[in-house]
Amino acid sequence: MHQICTALTFFRYFIYLSMGKFFSAFDPSPGGAVNCNLPWVCGASQMKLVLVCRSVTDPRDGRKVALKKMPNVFQNLVSCKRVFRELRMLCFFKHDNVLSALDILQPPQIDCFEEIYVITELMQSDLHKVIVSPQPLTTDHIKVFLYQILRGLKYLHSAGILHRDIKPGNLLVNSNCLLKICDFGLARVEEPDQSRHMTQEVVTQYYRAPEVLMGCRHYGSAIDVWSVGCIFAELLGRRILFQAQSPIQQLDLITDLLGTPPLSALASACEGARAHILRGPHKPPSLSVLYMLSDGATHEAVHLLCRMLVFDPAKRISGSDALSHPYLDEGRLRYHTCMCQCCYSVPSGRVYTRDFEPVAERPFSHSYENSLLSVWQGKELIHRFITEHQQGKRVPLCINPQSAAFKTFIRSTAWHSSKVSRKEER
Repeated sequence: MHQICTALTFFRYFIYLSMGKFFSAFDPSPGGAVNCNLPWVCGASQMKLVLVCRSVTDPRDGRKVALKKMPNVFQNLVSCKRVFRELRMLCFFKHDNVLSALDILQPPQIDCFEEIYVITELMQSDLHKVIVSPQPLTTDHIKVFLYQILRGLKYLHSAGILHRDIKPGNLLVNSNCLLKICDFGLARVEEPDQSRHMTQEVVTQYYRAPEVLMGCRHYGSAIDVWSVGCIFAELLGRRILFQAQSPIQQLDLITDLLGTPPLSALASACEGARAHILRGPHKPPSLSVLYMLSDGATHEAVHLLCRMLVFDPAKRISGSDALSHPYLDEGRLRYHTCMCQCCYSVPSGRVYTRDFEPVAERPFSHSYENSLLSVWQGKELIHRFITEHQQGKRVPLCINPQSAAFKTFIRSTAWHSSKVSRKEER
């Protein structure tokens, strides 16, 4: 319990490296808004849209927050739709283990509107940095991290949202081991119509589910559970479970562990992938090697891992059912004893919430996308959405374009338009 509830030294080290002495200064501007000078250091995500994110200070309360820039939003209709979807999701989310928008900076007049700035909670590191660091990871750490991942995933899936890029780098953590799922650039609403084709250009390869690797035209929330299973194994072994050079090799590594799948599991595979599986020698499962990941790979741990790493998505455990596995009982207790915001302490003891793993109040709606037919229309909708989102709330913030720090921030922004297909992705 002490290890979970206290700050970890290596997190403090990462805070020092990533934040240094840079901080923002905010100056009052006419019209009731507030300008902000941005810090110089920036980083980029691996989304198709390159995002720049840095820590700043909110002048309204002095709180350290993260400022995320979405540049070149209106390059084409696809990028416009994708960014609007992510922006609406960030404003929709209300869950401790899912990153959400605290605020959106006031946009300029619509003719000058080209970029979006979103304020989110500041998280000092991510799970990838934790895994590759020399800091020991105890079983308690693994359980509380895995519990939070699945807790956030249950919420997303209850809202009808597929993340489609679950990986350690998209799981933010802070010095108290709190975890939040982030980066919804590839997220979308689950498609109930199985005749509708969905893109295979999702999920970083090492965490990509076999149905996506085999070219399945329709998939569901099970692809996120597979990714979590890969991360679970990575937490146990401190190395990537399926690290291949190509999608075909990735599929081979999966069948090396799980064995040759039955024909029923190949029904939705594309012809090439099915032929590749069937022409190879029959492979028996070798799941016992999972016990060799580390001393933490106990019977309970491997049992849950094997429920997640199932070739057939129809037989793979759901995120909600995974939370009921006995392996996570201690993680749940630790999280709700000293880490969560839904429970609280009184002199007589701890008062626990009635619902440890809440779901979304309503499904996320994406009906607006059908009427979004042009970039200019998208610009108008996004501008109106941000303006209406700010009404009746706190004093709005805006960028000070004259600050030297902002100009450096702009120069450091990269845009790779070749990575964004003009064809609408589903």
